[in-house]
Amino acid sequence: MSSSDEDLIMIDMLLDKKRKRKFWVHPLLERRRQQGEFHQLIQELKLYHDRFRQYFRMSVAEFEALLAVLGPHLRRQHTNYREPIDPEQRLAVCLRFLSTGDSFTTIASSFRLGKSTVAEITKEVCGLIWSQLVDEYMPEPTEATWRKVAAGFQKYRHFPNCISALDGKHVVIQKPAGSGSLFFNYKGTFSIVLLALVDHNYNFIAVDVGAYGSNSDGGIFANSNLGKSLDAGTLHVPPPAPLPDAPELGSLPYTVVADDAFPLKTYVMKPYPGRHLSEERLIFNFRLSSARRMVENAFGILTQRWRVYQRRMQLAPDTVDKVIKATCVLCNYLRKETAEDGRHRNVEADGDENEDEEAVDHFLPNIPPLRGHRRPLQAMQNRDTLCRYFTSPAGQVNWQLDRVRRGIL
Repeated sequence: MSSSDEDLIMIDMLLDKKRKRKFWVHPLLERRRQQGEFHQLIQELKLYHDRFRQYFRMSVAEFEALLAVLGPHLRRQHTNYREPIDPEQRLAVCLRFLSTGDSFTTIASSFRLGKSTVAEITKEVCGLIWSQLVDEYMPEPTEATWRKVAAGFQKYRHFPNCISALDGKHVVIQKPAGSGSLFFNYKGTFSIVLLALVDHNYNFIAVDVGAYGSNSDGGIFANSNLGKSLDAGTLHVPPPAPLPDAPELGSLPYTVVADDAFPLKTYVMKPYPGRHLSEERLIFNFRLSSARRMVENAFGILTQRWRVYQRRMQLAPDTVDKVIKATCVLCNYLRKETAEDGRHRNVEADGDENEDEEAVDHFLPNIPPLRGHRRPLQAMQNRDTLCRYFTSPAGQVNWQLDRVRRGIL
């Protein structure tokens, strides 16, 4: 036998061995189609829409519409060695993690997938949810957007020239390896900060994610992209406008309403500080608190719907960022989809918008009150003008005095 024949035989043997080689798969994972949660329970849940909603925090129709958007980006190529996880199952895994906050180990066991596979799917799908939905469900605001929001705050919250409610929360995480005290916050935990602007209908207008929990109270907002954009006037906010039915008071700038964690600015309106305030100033604080409640309720919806916030996130910081942004844009997606197809969900009955404020603060601690900052004179004058307006015939509401005297702020 010639050497060339021997070479051919050797090559054929190697190819045959390669053809017979198999990757080892754990027996539990091999029975994924027969006993895995996606192929069994979830297919049954589609027949019972109320149970499906409880499981995924969205309806079957909302799930399918979301899959239609994300599916093409989640499809994987078949290989000779392994069947890929299809887009629907990838989305189901991610949404189940967001809606429960269960560990990757728990979800991997129920779906009969590897733990690392669940981690990779969650990170990938959260990133896609944000990138594919943000342009439609949280687009960059225009001047027309701000005017529409301001009209909503005036109509439903009786607060003029208000373009959003602002707040910030600490999202509690497991200490990242090698991070020292970078993420360590005033509560003694480790966190990443979420800043958000919310409209009159609990929609997130803009979010800023990623500040370290250790950042100083004033520095969090001042150093954020959101704070810098507001300060630079690059967010297309309309020019100052007169207060309704009170042209004699002049024009006031459009502002966001916030609490004591933020500095008073010409574009940030906050309450009067102190305990012994005049009745006029108490009325102002009451009216501002009513408008600012939109952002507190939005965070309540966020934590109630996506219970990943009710546990310490044991994820890398970049994955936490993706989870936060995905859940915020999903809240907008679900509110819009519900409104557009005529299914006006009774969110108050579901508890989403009545989440106890103390419970929200437990899961998402507030940024602490800002102390010792300098208040710009023009901002203080603007606040005083609004204060006078709220007790004038043009700006008062008939129930405000009773609420203030009963101590309801």
